[in-house]
Amino acid sequence: MSTRILSIALLLLFVCSAYTSPNKRYPSRRFPHPCCPSLSSANISNDVIGNTYRQIPVKPGCVEAVILKTHHGEVCVDPKSEWVQNLTANMTKV
Repeated sequence: MSTRILSIALLLLFVCSAYTSPNKRYPSRRFPHPCCPSLSSANISNDVIGNTYRQIPVKPGCVEAVILKTHHGEVCVDPKSEWVQNLTANMTKV
């Protein structure tokens, strides 16, 4: 019986540690917003997933951009492109 209890305790410890470990990609809100050093020129509107986007302002070393989620990750695109404006018109800004 003690082996079973030990196994359950270890499983619970593992699950708890997985949920409380810091997010390595965005460790906390104190860090600055993402930066887009360059933009994709391709129309990826068919690859976009979800219904949200992020607007990134101009900063040193960064260009103004819209970040869209795709199956391959996040992509920085030109907010002045007509297809981006059409796509984001019905999306929620994050």
